[in-house]
Amino acid sequence: MISLWDRWVSTSCCFCCHVRTGTIILGVWYMLINAVVLLILLTALNDPDQYHLTSTELANDLDLMDDANMCIATAISLLMILICGMATYGAYKQLAAWIIPFFCYQIFDFALNTLVAVSVVVYPSTIQDYLQQLPGNFPYKEEIMSMNNVCLVLIVLLFIGCILVFKAYLIGCVWNCYRYVSGRGNTEVLVYVTTNDTTVLLPPYDETMSTSPKQPPPPYTSA
Repeated sequence: MISLWDRWVSTSCCFCCHVRTGTIILGVWYMLINAVVLLILLTALNDPDQYHLTSTELANDLDLMDDANMCIATAISLLMILICGMATYGAYKQLAAWIIPFFCYQIFDFALNTLVAVSVVVYPSTIQDYLQQLPGNFPYKEEIMSMNNVCLVLIVLLFIGCILVFKAYLIGCVWNCYRYVSGRGNTEVLVYVTTNDTTVLLPPYDETMSTSPKQPPPPYTSA
């Protein structure tokens, strides 16, 4: 028998919301973020003069590369909006197959962040290289670069670790939503708990009603 605690964990997420509600909120939130990114990209594509480089000989080539990257980023944003919309619709309509693309995206994103954490551990000098590429007016750039490299690596790993834990929790919520929706759609058997130790498996209601009734017994005749 499934305990009440196991049932609560498998069907609840942050703030005691149901996993369906949490998945819908998560899908809408991702859609809003990608919609904002898409709006910024479209605005940048409509005003390309802001990205023209006139002080170098490779200005035209760099402009073409920037335009190509902007188009790729726009396509990715559209794809993400589609995937998040599918997850939101699937959680709302209880369609398990529609949630799978969003779950796969979460796994891919988690793997990328894990690779970033591994690269920081293996190549700690990449942090200093990244800080040097930041613009000069970046807040506290000089203070961060003057820190000890070991402390800087630990801070970055702690930050990435918190992000990984949070992403893992969101993956668990979406996975529980998928399991819940799949369980609701599965009507092969109906479990009826009789006692704390025994259960009785009953056939579905539709299958029971569709079976032909038994033949009535023959009429009684007196000898």
